[in-house]
Amino acid sequence: MARRLISPCQGSGLLNAGFLGVFSSHHYHRLPLSSSHRSSQLKHCYLPNLRKEVSHWTRPATPSLSLYSARLASKRTTCSVATEPPPSTTEEPEMDLPKEIFLKEYKKPDYLFDSVNLEFQLGEDKTIVTSKIAVSPGTEGTSSPLTLHGRDLKLLSIKVNGKDLKSEDYTVDSRHLTVSRPPGGTFNLEIVTEIYPQLNTSLEGLYKSTGNFCTQCEAEGFRKITYFQDRPDVMATYTCRIEADKTLYPVLLSNGNLIEQGDLEGGKHYALWEDPFKKPSYLFALVAGQLDCREDSFTTCSGRKVTLRIWTPGQDLAKTAHAMYSLKAAMKWDEEVFGLEYDLDLFNIVVVPDFNMGAMENKSLNIFQSRLVLASPETATDGDYAAILGVVGHEYFHNWTGNRVTCRDWFQLTLKEGLTVFRDQEFSSDLGCRTVKRIADVSKLRTYQFPQDAGPMAHPIRPHSWTIFIPGAEVVRMYKTMFGASGFRKGMDLYFQRHDGQAVTCEDFYAAIQEVPPTPGQPVKEPMFIPIAVGLVDSTGKDMPLTSIYSDGMLQSLTSDGQPVFTTVLQFNKKEEEFIFNNIPEKPVPSLLRGYSAPVRLDSDLTESDLFFLLANDSDEFNRLLSVSCFKSSSLLLEIFNLRILAFLRWEAGQVLSRKLMLSLVADFQQQKTLALNPKFVDGLRSILRNTSLDKEFIAKAITLPGQGEIMDMMPVADPDAVHAVRTFIKKELALQLKDDLLSTVTNNRSSEAYTFDHDSMARRALKNTCLAYLASLNEPDTTELAFIEYKSATNMTEQFAALAALSQNPGQVRDDTLLDFYNKWQHDYLVVSKWFALQATSDIPGNVANVQKLLGHPAFDMRNPNKVYSLIGGFCGSPVNFHAKDGSGYKFLGEVVLQLDKINPQVASRMVSAFSRWRRYDESRQALAKAQLEMIVSANGLSENVYEIASKSLAA
Repeated sequence: MARRLISPCQGSGLLNAGFLGVFSSHHYHRLPLSSSHRSSQLKHCYLPNLRKEVSHWTRPATPSLSLYSARLASKRTTCSVATEPPPSTTEEPEMDLPKEIFLKEYKKPDYLFDSVNLEFQLGEDKTIVTSKIAVSPGTEGTSSPLTLHGRDLKLLSIKVNGKDLKSEDYTVDSRHLTVSRPPGGTFNLEIVTEIYPQLNTSLEGLYKSTGNFCTQCEAEGFRKITYFQDRPDVMATYTCRIEADKTLYPVLLSNGNLIEQGDLEGGKHYALWEDPFKKPSYLFALVAGQLDCREDSFTTCSGRKVTLRIWTPGQDLAKTAHAMYSLKAAMKWDEEVFGLEYDLDLFNIVVVPDFNMGAMENKSLNIFQSRLVLASPETATDGDYAAILGVVGHEYFHNWTGNRVTCRDWFQLTLKEGLTVFRDQEFSSDLGCRTVKRIADVSKLRTYQFPQDAGPMAHPIRPHSWTIFIPGAEVVRMYKTMFGASGFRKGMDLYFQRHDGQAVTCEDFYAAIQEVPPTPGQPVKEPMFIPIAVGLVDSTGKDMPLTSIYSDGMLQSLTSDGQPVFTTVLQFNKKEEEFIFNNIPEKPVPSLLRGYSAPVRLDSDLTESDLFFLLANDSDEFNRLLSVSCFKSSSLLLEIFNLRILAFLRWEAGQVLSRKLMLSLVADFQQQKTLALNPKFVDGLRSILRNTSLDKEFIAKAITLPGQGEIMDMMPVADPDAVHAVRTFIKKELALQLKDDLLSTVTNNRSSEAYTFDHDSMARRALKNTCLAYLASLNEPDTTELAFIEYKSATNMTEQFAALAALSQNPGQVRDDTLLDFYNKWQHDYLVVSKWFALQATSDIPGNVANVQKLLGHPAFDMRNPNKVYSLIGGFCGSPVNFHAKDGSGYKFLGEVVLQLDKINPQVASRMVSAFSRWRRYDESRQALAKAQLEMIVSANGLSENVYEIASKSLAA
């Protein structure tokens, strides 16, 4: 018996342009298809933000202007964050109209830099930087001027081949230094500049953080250090000599290996570093200060010993053990999975409290924000530990995917970031639970990336979050599916072999992957457009064996070593596709997009009965890991994913049901109807909660409702009040009807054992804490007392903070007293205090904007610290019901804070203002209030280009 699957598919030309189609959009982010099926139909296949070719980008911090914003620009002025002593007058410079940059305009540099020798004389009032560059023509016989980038620099001298240039031989403006007539052939260029790191609150270039010197050069920070061709395709070898006061700055670090160090007169000392591998300027790094280190070593697969050091202030040294474990695990994993060995004798990580990004992959000198390195059971949650593992791995993996092979231009940025995110996802999956990790990654994609792709920031210029690269990682995952694990690995090997030491494009990567030796019986590998992993489930909950499929006029065998398979990957490359499964004895329930095989939003017409079946069916096969099995057919290579596929599908079924239920109840709420919860939904969650064969962390995720933002994104007009009311109703109703099960789950998952970071322990805590949050939402004396007991008896931050969060759901004296108790206990630890800020900021209690405004004046809050800003201000923007308050108080608060923050750190301010980007999604009243704040922001004198870009693009949307 045959079963038919028909798919009209929109946007099917996804990969017509090859790898460029997905990876070339300019996504500079560090800190976001649907098929319809009737046992039959897939439709509306939409890939977010993945264009055939992204043809242009706007230079970072400079927007593409609409007529409206251009008019505003003609009437306003702009300013830079102070990085040099103020001029004698207070007149603000006129802002240059931004210039839009097009990919088609890419031009190779006229000059190459073969070697760069840097000398830093670090001082308390100023720093002198000398750069000596060996320059060669990019094209033989070129006579073009040599144009260098520079911002906020004081030029002291410039020499060519040892001779000072006359003033008529070069020009300097606010952004460039141009040598009019460079010598023919190779020559030496020497430039001396003066900079002021102690005044640099933008945290780009060279700046001071808690008394220490630090750098951040991606994407355009190096031009704040010295004049340079600050673009990623200019690669050179570097040496760096650092001089500083030995008492104030006993530790002097830079890229590469330490070649020489010694004392100097006047209480100073120096260190000379050499990086033998070519790199672009954005990977340069320098750190100087009072730091202690945890030292360890790693022996590579070739037997070479590498010294590992994590540097941090002495009082935090004990909290670096997990980061060191993560680093060694990443090094071992990269050798085993990709055959990539570390290439220097030393690897340094430095912890910095003030850092715009989460972390930065500078060659051999990674710099991290404190929260992504420092952890102890008493001060860090399971989520913190997992984030440290993933991010330490991510930055280390950049050594090959980003450093040894880098991107030619910023259009190619997701080549290094998307590829590295894929690698860190696989790393975390191998060291933890693959299914749970996959669910977490998909949730991020839906929560952050899909909404952003539907708004004016669809091609973001400045950094907002790490999640922006998940789509790129998903496409890498599709290529692995297309070519198989073995073929993908061979393609990666070829990529490194061809392009080591080069700045390359997305097409270069795809070409290497595509040119792996052909699979027998499949001489030509055609690009697949959208790979959808599919299985068919019978009435007993078992996977049906799949023997053959008819598609595009061909009958394809689906056997592996003569045995039937249970999952197949369908390729969608036309507007409409039809697939007929043969030898299917009964009507199946189709399970689509297994393992989330493509980054698509699934729009299915499965019935509620089908979804409840997938959600609640108790299958013996859940814990069975499907072995990776590649097999041949006449037109495609299929891979059965090494995933707990049934677990993922049950979670997805629950999410689909939850979304449908919530949207239905939102409609009822808006029509002032009485809300009632479907008993089948409650029974489905009860069956999952009672199923002892399921992974506990999976249960925790399966019983967690979709977020408010995800539901609002599915509405024609977002209604934060209705969605909040409905989600609160469902949560309390579930807590009431499942109270006995929830109570027993909390009791059964208590443990007196010492904290360990392993999956079973994390899963136990996750389930217990999720159930506790449900119970506390009832705001009844017994459940409140239970949460308070859990808070007081907790022996680790994961459980203590979860209990605090549970208690904080309900306004009142218990909430206030517990929050104060927590602060008094942890006020000495700034990372824990940041959690305390975030918990209060994200609260949905009525009128929370007043509490957040009050916290701005708290002695522990510092507007100059990005982590504190992200916790408090960013956290507040994450509470839809309060940020989008009907009276506009949330908008007014953010508008005022953005202007204040912009004077300190424009990059962080631009992240905050992006919360306005989807203002048109709301009702007319909210639109008017949000628009007024955006207009106020863009018309402000002295506004940075970073903030102006985001605000003006949002207004023009």
